[in-house]
Amino acid sequence: MTTMPIRDVSLFVDVIGHGYPLLLMHGGPGADHWTLQPLRRCADRFTLIFYDHRCNGRSPAVPVSSMTWENLTADADALRQALGFHRWAVLGHSFGGHVALEYALRYPDSLSHLILLDTGGEARWAQENAPATLAKRGYSPRAVNLARRFFNGQIAPKEMVPALMRFGSAYYHRPSILRLAHEMLRGGWRVKMRPEALIFAGSQLLKGWTVMDRLDEIKASTLVIAGRDDFLFPPKHQVEIAAGIPNALPDHRTRRPQRGTA
Repeated sequence: MTTMPIRDVSLFVDVIGHGYPLLLMHGGPGADHWTLQPLRRCADRFTLIFYDHRCNGRSPAVPVSSMTWENLTADADALRQALGFHRWAVLGHSFGGHVALEYALRYPDSLSHLILLDTGGEARWAQENAPATLAKRGYSPRAVNLARRFFNGQIAPKEMVPALMRFGSAYYHRPSILRLAHEMLRGGWRVKMRPEALIFAGSQLLKGWTVMDRLDEIKASTLVIAGRDDFLFPPKHQVEIAAGIPNALPDHRTRRPQRGTA
């Protein structure tokens, strides 16, 4: 693990394993690479590049207003060059999938394969559909309203953790105290939250964001992984993404892969 100077920022980077390079873009925003730590078991087959997006996790703070699609994707490609890779595969989880989609569109010659894990091609699924889904699943009106504010960047920094405590169980296929304890023991306690990144993204970066009309420009071989119970990005949306990308293969899971924090 190290902090590397990349363009106008420093990024926290952790490179492990051996084999073909695979860049892992974490979710959030406001979380970090530890949300993807279960993938570390793939280090015997791939060179895994974990990193924290600018303004997220352990990457030293810069103005949150610099967290634009242009900078997020340029950071990733500058990291590729700094590590000496000609091309690599990219896996994007949740918000990291948004970044991965933008990266595939902006730097098509830099990636050989694209993996989209529990993500979406437009922001409305999280900002509009997720609160409605929680209401249908029996969450209280207070929790639903909090989720709506959460995903639209309308919370105060101190509300981030309490919000996750109110509707965080929706991130798990079968939530339980034992599962939460297991996740913490596996490294969940290491996650470094950055509420400011979540708030900026929800209120500005993601407002009206979509790449659905540009999916046919993505030429890389793509695997789209969907989870049946995902309340943020449901399988029907994953089908739309896979249908829009010329070389995409959908993968429907009988249970939703563990998301981490979003």
